[in-house]
Amino acid sequence: MGPGGRAPPTQPPGFVSSLARCHPLIFRGTFEHALDAKHRLTIPAKFRGALADGVVLAASHELEPGAPRTVAVWPPAAYEQYTQATLANLNPASPKARDLKRFFFNGSYDAELDAANRVMIPPQLLSYADLDKEVTVTGSGECLEIWDRHRYAQNFEDVLTRIPDLAASLGDTA
Repeated sequence: MGPGGRAPPTQPPGFVSSLARCHPLIFRGTFEHALDAKHRLTIPAKFRGALADGVVLAASHELEPGAPRTVAVWPPAAYEQYTQATLANLNPASPKARDLKRFFFNGSYDAELDAANRVMIPPQLLSYADLDKEVTVTGSGECLEIWDRHRYAQNFEDVLTRIPDLAASLGDTA
């Protein structure tokens, strides 16, 4: 209860505070989860508020041969910003730009969290990322990524061994 025995004020649905507008949520952390029999993932509690208005489930955008495949979980506005920024300076008539646009929009799905804060992973994305029951959910800055648990562990160990080279290749680290 608030002062005088009254309940504290509540914000209207869809209200976004000025603090949230200035400081959008950064998705951080690593969480082990299991998909249920209907291929639903329970969203980690700390991210539910940011995803309450819906999500975009998308194929990971790392397309190099051998790159890990994941399912990305985006807030819809962030996915729109990402795809628009990526496609902005491309010639829309070029075959490569059309292929990239198709990849972004054919490989993504709008979804909602259910009453238990779960989201169902479509069969196409389960297959794309080779997901089974045991998954790892990782924060990747502007989105979450859903990994096959074993593949995530392998990839993380590989990245750890390459961090010095990765950092050095991006410029002077001193």
